[in-house]
Amino acid sequence: MIKILLVEDDLSLSNSVYDFLENFADVVQVFDGDEGLYEAEMNIYDIILLDLMLPEKNGFEVLSELREKGNKTPVLIMTAKESIDDKIHGFNIGADDYLTKPFYLDELKARIQVLLKRYGKIEDTSMIKYDDTLVVNTANNAVLLSGEPVEILGKEFDLLLYFLQNRNVILPKEQIFDRIWGFDSDTTITVVEVYMSKLRKKLKGSHFADNLSTLRNVGYILR
Repeated sequence: MIKILLVEDDLSLSNSVYDFLENFADVVQVFDGDEGLYEAEMNIYDIILLDLMLPEKNGFEVLSELREKGNKTPVLIMTAKESIDDKIHGFNIGADDYLTKPFYLDELKARIQVLLKRYGKIEDTSMIKYDDTLVVNTANNAVLLSGEPVEILGKEFDLLLYFLQNRNVILPKEQIFDRIWGFDSDTTITVVEVYMSKLRKKLKGSHFADNLSTLRNVGYILR
């Protein structure tokens, strides 16, 4: 599970963040700069959420000491300070992101996820890979085959994605038709074979095409 260090002296905000993230991560709460610095040095965290206006040591001091000691844990600063100079200073001494209070908890989680993906702490779920040769980006529907773009659009893309999400599962033609075209489609089930043929041609020679098998009178399976 993702482990987050939350350094925030506002008890109400700290508890709100903790409650919001408890099903996503193991969150450790500390309430002043000295505690935060000690905890960050003594334990391994995937990300640090760091307030600036802290008792004992402020957030800038905590961040500076961590970076000077070689600690590379991603740090997201949370602060009421809106000065551009403060933001620039934070980035200059090693902050990875900056969120100004008040903020929406959904935005905080989204920023955390971006940082975790950037540092390889969690998988980027928008990217689906198959044998390192085929890469599908669900964010923009782009398909790369051995690093080269392949034009796979509309139902072809939906079909490709469906197989990638159901590897080693037998997919009957009826199930594919219902999932991709829908129960109320005006077309017939033979459209599945047509689109399977198109997909195979576009990905000819790839591991995907080689491992996509037809099961006679049943359907298909991607191994």
